[in-house]
Amino acid sequence: MKAILVGPDRDGLGDALEAEGVELTRIDAVANRPALEEAGVTEADALVLTETEGATAISVAKDINDDLRVVVYTADDLPDFARGQADFIVDPQLLSADAVAEELAA
Repeated sequence: MKAILVGPDRDGLGDALEAEGVELTRIDAVANRPALEEAGVTEADALVLTETEGATAISVAKDINDDLRVVVYTADDLPDFARGQADFIVDPQLLSADAVAEELAA
């Protein structure tokens, strides 16, 4: 499985995904179309956002790869325009990074 992690990884989700065998690419800057394409969004299975400030990346990524699963892992509220395109919205205080990574890798 291939995933792209967008945003800071304060809760260790990236490390947990890698521990589950997920091939992970990280985008620390703005996840615009060129950055997503360079990260391999066309071949990715999942897009993981760790902050809602990058919510526009969801629409851009889904435009490139409609089969992409989108996971938002943050306690912040996701804007309405992106909420309908996210497959999973998880609060780190409710579910650990290890549990999310295990579910994604399954």
